[in-house]
Parts: sequence; C-alpha cells; structure tokens
Amino acid sequence: MNFVWSQNKIIDSLSIELAYQKADSLKVDTSLYLIKNLYAAKNYDKALKYIIESEKLSNSLNYHKGIAEITYYKALIYAEKNDYINAVSGYSKSKDLFNQLNDTLSVAMVNNSIGLIEIKRGNYDKGLQYSLSSIKELEKRGLKNDLKLAYSNLAEAYYKIKNYDKATPFYLKALQIQTQLQDKEGINASNLHLAKLYSFSKEHRKAIDYYEKVISSLNSKSDSARAKIYPQLGAEYLKFHDYKNATKYLTQAYGLNKRANNDAGFLTTLINLADLNLQQRRVIIAEKQLLQAGVLAKKLNNKEELLRQYELMKAIDSTNRRFDRAFVWQRRYYSLKDSLERAKAPVNSINNTPVQNLNLDLNFDKRKKPEKPIATTTINNDEELLELKKKNKKLQLFTYILLAILALVITALFLIYFKRNNNLKYTQELEEKNIKIELQNEAFLEQTKHLENVNNVKDKLFSIVSHDLKDSLSSINGFIDLMKDGSLTRQEFDNLIPELSENANNASLLLFNLLNWSKSQMQSLKPNPSLFDIQEVFEDKVKLIEQRIESKGIDLVDHSLRDFAYADRSMFEIVVQNLLANALKFSKNGDTITISNHISNGSCIISIADSGVGISKKNIEKIFKGNSFTTMGTNNEKGTGLGLSICRELVELNGGKIWVESTVNVGSTFYVQLPKSKPAE
Repeated sequence: MNFVWSQNKIIDSLSIELAYQKADSLKVDTSLYLIKNLYAAKNYDKALKYIIESEKLSNSLNYHKGIAEITYYKALIYAEKNDYINAVSGYSKSKDLFNQLNDTLSVAMVNNSIGLIEIKRGNYDKGLQYSLSSIKELEKRGLKNDLKLAYSNLAEAYYKIKNYDKATPFYLKALQIQTQLQDKEGINASNLHLAKLYSFSKEHRKAIDYYEKVISSLNSKSDSARAKIYPQLGAEYLKFHDYKNATKYLTQAYGLNKRANNDAGFLTTLINLADLNLQQRRVIIAEKQLLQAGVLAKKLNNKEELLRQYELMKAIDSTNRRFDRAFVWQRRYYSLKDSLERAKAPVNSINNTPVQNLNLDLNFDKRKKPEKPIATTTINNDEELLELKKKNKKLQLFTYILLAILALVITALFLIYFKRNNNLKYTQELEEKNIKIELQNEAFLEQTKHLENVNNVKDKLFSIVSHDLKDSLSSINGFIDLMKDGSLTRQEFDNLIPELSENANNASLLLFNLLNWSKSQMQSLKPNPSLFDIQEVFEDKVKLIEQRIESKGIDLVDHSLRDFAYADRSMFEIVVQNLLANALKFSKNGDTITISNHISNGSCIISIADSGVGISKKNIEKIFKGNSFTTMGTNNEKGTGLGLSICRELVELNGGKIWVESTVNVGSTFYVQLPKSKPAE
C-alpha cells in the first residue's frame, strides 16, 4: 500500500515537472521516467499519451536515444494489450536503434521482452533463443527485476516443452531472485513448479518440501489453492507409503474440492484415494471410487487421470481374479497410453512443428554476408545448342527409366508392408494372450501366497484354541460333575467360583476373538454405529474381571467420565474386554491398572494403562499385525494372539485409531480414538 502511494506521488510530481520544462532532450528524459512509472503502475493508456507526445519531440530533436527507448516502451505496452504484430514491430525497430547506439544492455532487454512474447505464444524455439541471448548481459549488470523475468521465461519455456532437466535450474535461479525481491506471488509460483518438476523426476521428498513451502505461505482463506495442492501432496506421501499423511491431505482435499464443486481437483483426489485404499487392501472402497473417477474423467476429457484409472482397475480385477475384465482394462490402458505419447511431443503453437532439437544458436541475430551471385553462361553458337538438346533427351530417357524402377520399388515396398502388417497383427495377438496368461499367473501366485498365510494362521489358531478351550471347558465340566456327585461343600463351592468364572471368561473371550477373526477374513464384519456412554461399557467390563484382579493382587484405578462415542457398541465392548484382559495378563501382584477417557478435537479417546512388564520395541511392531502373536502372562496365562489384531480391525471399521506406548518393566498404555458424531458423507 505504501509502495502504491509512493509511486502515485512520483507520477504526480513528474507530471507537474514536465509541464514547466523546455522542449529539449531533458524533457524527453523526464517524460521517459514518467512513462516507466506509469508502465510499472499498469496505467498503460496514460503512458501511451505521453509516449505519443515524447515521440514527436524526440523526432523533431533527432534525439536517437529517446526515440529508441520510447519505441521500446510502446512495444511493451502493445505486448501487455496482446497486440502481437505492433509489439514485435516495435521491438524490432527499438533493437535496430539500440544497436546503432551500441547499447548492449538495452539490446539484451529487448531480446528478453521478445523472448517473453514468443514463449507466451508457444513459439518456444524463437523465444528461447532471444531469452538465452539476453542472460549474460543482464547477469553482468546485476539487473534483478529483468533477470527474474528472464529466468522465469526460460523455465516456463523448458517446462512447456517437457525439458524438465533444464527447466529446474532456471526455476531455482528465479526463486533465488524472487526471494531477494520478496516477490511472494513469484515465490509461490516457482515453488509450485519445482514441486511438480521434482515429482516428474521421482524426487518425491524434494517435491513434498516444495509443496509444504507453498502451503505454509497460504493464508487461512486460500481454500481454492489448497484444493489444488492437497491431492498432489497426498499422492507424494503415498509414494513413500506414508499412509497417515497421505490420508490426512487426501481427506482434506476431498472435502475442499467437493464443497467448491471443483471437478478437476475432485477427480485427482478420487484417483489418489483409490490408490491409497488399494494399497491398504480396502478393495471394495477403492473400486467404488475408481468407477466414480472414470465417469468424471470422461466428462472432463482428462486422459491422464483416465489412464491412471485404467491401471488401477486392472490391478483390482487382477486381485479379485477377474482376469477377463483385467485384460480389457490392460488393453484400454496401453491403447490410451500410446495415444497420449504420440500427442505428447511438444510443438511450436505458431506452426505446429515438433520441438525436438531446438536450434538455439545464440549468434542468430547477427546479419549474414550476402552470397555471391552464381555466374551464368550463354550459348554462343548452334553446335552447342544441338549438343545440349541431345544431352537433354538422354537425361529424359534416364529419368523415365529411374521412374519405372522407382515404381517397381514402391510396389515391392507396399507388398512387404502389408505382409509385415499381418505379421505384426499376429504377433500382437500372441503378446496379448501372453499378457493375459501372465496376469492370471501373477494373480494365482498372489492368491496361493495369501491362502498359505491364512492356512498357517488357521493351523496355529486351532492348535492354541484346541488346547486353551479344552482346558477351560474341562475345568467347567469337572466342576459340574463334582456338583452332580454332591462332593463339594459350600465353602469349597465358594472357593472354586473365582476359578470357574475366570475359565468361563477365558473361553468366552477366546470364542469372541475367533469368531470376529473368521468374519474379518471373510470381509463380512460390518459395524452398526450408535451413540452410547463409554463409562457404562467400562463399568460392565470391569465387573467381569473384578475377582481375577483381586485374586492376582492388582489395584484398579477408575478415572473414567461420562462421555459419548459414535460407534458399534458391541465391537467397542470386545475391544475394551481384550485390552483389560491383556492389562491383567501382563500385570503382577502390586501393579496398577488405570482406565480413563478424554475429549480431543471432537473425538473421544480412551486409555487403559498398566504398570506391568511392558512391551519391547521389537514386539510393538508385531502386536497389531494380521498374523497371530502372543506371549505368556505373568502367571503363565496363554492366549491366541488374535486379541490386538481384532481390536485394530474393529476400531478402524468404526472410523477410529488404536495405538500403544510402552516401556519394558515400566508398563503399557493402549489408546483408542473414536468419533463423537456421525462422520460427514
């Protein structure tokens, strides 16, 4: 704001000064300074009025320097008004005048301006030549504003022709100067381009850094910018399998683009979310998102995202052993990919010629010496004329023979081409069949591996279940037999009740975990969420283990509060029962178990802590995995190893998270986070 006020003050001052000056070269210089300030303030119409007056005065005074600069600024204004013809004509005239004055700096500035306008029009060959030719002079003089423009032009040109290796260093140079000049808009543009360039070159960590820089510079109201950047940033985290950050940014991108009805951003978000869910084996959700993305990509004619949709659909159908459909997606993928690669060859928009080997001769601007005219001879006599006619006849005959040979060669080439085309078609059919077989083999191998893993887990489970369930049920049956025979006294009956209760609870929890594990393997677990009081669940589950807590000599501290969560209550009860059973299992006489709950950012967090034996870092990495993992309790209690794995699946099904903090010989704390209300669609 202060800068604009200061500039307006300078313009007013120069206007007054100009009105009282004599009509000489000094007045032209003052007028030029005024024109420069008006141009900087983007007041082009007023600048043109002063240009016309100054041009007349400069011509009348034959002031060459003034004429050259006025012509240059007139061309700059024509360029801003998108009048290409007058702009280029003005640049050409001003450069001729600067060359006559041996003003190399001004020539460099003109070349830089020509480069900018040619690059904007898509004439990259010509634009790059002019911009590159100006760099050395501008760097030598240290003209930061002009260098910023030159570096940005060159970077944009190389970016447009997909020469990313050359675009990157120029964006870095532009960013360095933009930072020195505190050009926030330019800094954000360069950071964004650098993030994309590093993503193209698979330097994903650098891409993330530059995307984060752009986000950190945005204010709280820049939702449209975040809607564009978050899907890209989420995709970069996905490359590292950082599912937590990928989920964070893609979820936010989903909401931002949905609310803004931004179909392009929503499409990219859907594709990346599908990729995330597929990597986490949530195949059904991924397929739904991809089908929605496919419709949207066709509507927007976004072939790049449609290509990704084809690739991911092929992966889903291969995973689900739908090989015929996977083959169709694969064929569509390669067909579209070939089409895009043919269309990707960058062209000059002026003449639609491919930009491959650019002729970047920096001496292009120097005039070439005229070639000497070719000497001509005259025929002076009739004999020479007759001889020439004979030679022409021979030449015609030779030409006809060559044409006949050429016709034969072309015919032969056509025959070879058709034969080769048939061979290629046959080869392509064979390749397609081979690809289909390879896809089937890959899917069979993956399915076999999965079945082997499941079978191994099943064998281990049945060995554990058969032993533990047998022990618990045998104890209960023995107790019942004693009661039938009347062999128990009242005192003996009362003494055996805690043991019987423990065996019954163990058998119940064992069957709970086994049932839910089998359901999760068949992907039939579905939550039925509702609002319920967490404190009530704690009270019910603590009652089940009170006798076991007392018999083991453990203190229970209840810090729970009345609070509500939105989830499947029965699933949550299983989670709490498992966590309390684990805390009891790994605590010894004199230890403490503490239960509590907290409110955090609209979520409900419960914690179950114990001061027991703790968990080593090595075992922390295993406890939530799909395969069974267990250790003996402090009283040699056994388990299936499924408890915490089931807890993780049940919590995630309800839109929550579970994690643990533990230190060996100090204790463990398990946390569960659940939503407090129904999540937005």
